[in-house]
Amino acid sequence: MTTPRLAWAITGSGHYIEECLEFMLTLDNVDLYLSQAGEEVLKMYGIHLDDIRAKMPVYRDKAASSPPVGLFYKGHYHTFVMAPTTSNTIAKCVLGIADSLVTNLYSQAGKCRVPSIVYPCDTMPEIETTAPGKKKVMVYPRPIDLEATNKIRTFPYTQVVDDVEQLIVAVNARLASL
Repeated sequence: MTTPRLAWAITGSGHYIEECLEFMLTLDNVDLYLSQAGEEVLKMYGIHLDDIRAKMPVYRDKAASSPPVGLFYKGHYHTFVMAPTTSNTIAKCVLGIADSLVTNLYSQAGKCRVPSIVYPCDTMPEIETTAPGKKKVMVYPRPIDLEATNKIRTFPYTQVVDDVEQLIVAVNARLASL
């Protein structure tokens, strides 16, 4: 058997996406999973998928049954990271909806007791983020989005981080514990 890897998913959130990718690209043994919206957001931020593919395998949301989720049952992954994660994906995960590649990955990681590290885009009532074009903007998450973020914090095998610095610390701590 090969050494277990880290599965990393990007959804349609641009919230500090460049910083998340910059960190992810420093890591070894990572497979990247992209939602359809994640692919669109990468393009909006001028990030080329071919540049990422040169460094790691990239799986795209193109099949109805999300075949790669079976890799969790084979011990292929030691950790699942969703960063950044949209409020839509968080809401689906909280409700147990696994109807896309990324929500299926989160569901199967939990069922296999594989730890997940989640960086939601909606963590506080007021958030500064970077829009395409590097413009800083303020975002005001809805109460329902903040409730979903707080709910997912209670899920087993799930660690929620509130910013990129916490993401880096959490992932590095997880890797050091292996």
